[in-house]
Amino acid sequence: MDSLATWWSDQNFTSESGGFLGRDGLLSLLLLLFSSSSVRIFLFGILAAALQRTTRLVRRKVNNSFWVTAEFHEDDVSYDWMMVWLVNHSAWSKVRQVEISTNDFGLGPDDDTTRAVLVPGEDNTLAPVNSRKLAYLPAPSHTFSMWYHGRYVEITRVQERTGRRRRREENLEICILSRNHRMLNKLIMEAKREYQAVQGQFISIFTPDMSDHTWIFNSCRPKRDINTVILDPGISRLLVDDARDFLASKAWYNARGIPFRRGWLLYGAPGSGKTSIIRSIAAELGLDINYLSLNQSGLDDASLSELVANLPEKCIALIEDIDAAFITSINRDSPSRHSPSADDDDEQDQQRERPAGNLSLSGLLNALDGVAAQEGRLLYATTNKYDALDSALIRPGRLDVHVEFKLASKYQVERLFYSFYIPAGDAKEEVREADSEGESAPFVRSENEMDSRKKGSCASPRSMDTTPAPRLRREEVLELAARFAEAIPEREFSMAALQGFLMGYKLHPYDAVLTAKEWVESERMRTRKRR
Repeated sequence: MDSLATWWSDQNFTSESGGFLGRDGLLSLLLLLFSSSSVRIFLFGILAAALQRTTRLVRRKVNNSFWVTAEFHEDDVSYDWMMVWLVNHSAWSKVRQVEISTNDFGLGPDDDTTRAVLVPGEDNTLAPVNSRKLAYLPAPSHTFSMWYHGRYVEITRVQERTGRRRRREENLEICILSRNHRMLNKLIMEAKREYQAVQGQFISIFTPDMSDHTWIFNSCRPKRDINTVILDPGISRLLVDDARDFLASKAWYNARGIPFRRGWLLYGAPGSGKTSIIRSIAAELGLDINYLSLNQSGLDDASLSELVANLPEKCIALIEDIDAAFITSINRDSPSRHSPSADDDDEQDQQRERPAGNLSLSGLLNALDGVAAQEGRLLYATTNKYDALDSALIRPGRLDVHVEFKLASKYQVERLFYSFYIPAGDAKEEVREADSEGESAPFVRSENEMDSRKKGSCASPRSMDTTPAPRLRREEVLELAARFAEAIPEREFSMAALQGFLMGYKLHPYDAVLTAKEWVESERMRTRKRR
């Protein structure tokens, strides 16, 4: 730098043509600058940075021209499609960096889809002890390569922390060496078909993501045959036919300018089958369920409206216990018909009258049929307190069809018993047969045996008794079912309570009949004590 200062003081910066720093002077300056090591390092650094940026730009251009990249987020069901497809690919069973996982990707622990990557020794013999099977997955933050129909593919599982709570999110990145999306489309559709072929036995459940007010995949549930939901005659068929007719009537609604929406309100006693029939309808129509709790943390008028607007066109939107959005009732009348006693604490009264969250009745009404309300969805709401609902909420256009679910009738009791003990040849659910030599003789009870069982019977279930169940003929089951129905009072117990009772005697149908009356008395006594 001293030589540069000396050179600067000795120079004449006026050229012969009158210009500042002539050609010879400029050349001398450049030569002197490059003779300094610090200046050379500085200039080479600038040149290297520019070259790096240029190389990165060229590489990006090349990648965009020859590679197709797709990202799949774990909150989306397409992530499960790809993971199930990938773990069944032979290349993934040979990777060197692995993660051990029990994730079933929404297909249930009993599914055999991921058998190709099971840890050796994990087979069905362990299922009764531990239904979650261990499997190999490629480790996160590592890139794995494979071939797909002659195309080179790179797969990377990316994990990162996001949000204020630093919640871990996982994405799957797939890069295909291809000039267009044709191979990517083929891969995605193949993965979707394979997943749905297995997932056809299940229905998908979606729940709200309150961070961005969208719906995310939560889990899968086995499909339930609608014939296994025992209701009074005609109710199941009414609900299914009405829903199927609605889905087929879009053009009819549009031609008449009617919003393409329909709502069903199922109300009545707890445990009477309201949620079960909704799940069966979803299975019957091949629809997913978007489950919404009005007591969800962070749910207010704006977020509810956005969630409803983001519903898929064809799905079941389920709001269970719609009366629970407020502690007392969902109506615009006074919160109580009765005057509080003088001993009641004022602060407790105010707390009971306060909404359970930030959701208002007007916000709920606007979400159901406002301008932003989604069309094409099937809305099902359930409640145990029909009288607590405001008339504006349950009017046609919001909740069009109201169906009451009562406590069990004699018909339901008889059908429930029959479904528990029907012979294997006449039902999907087999009754455990007693081991015997040769042909099984018809099941006959002697009077002495019946008396001895009656003396030793009690209202306590025999679920711990592993004695093999008798083999019953269809006629015998029908006779026992009629006797059981005679012992159960009409419209006094819920189907859930009766099912719980029979579960204790699933191998002992005669004991269930003999102890039914004692169980009724014990339940009545328990109810009186609670009051």
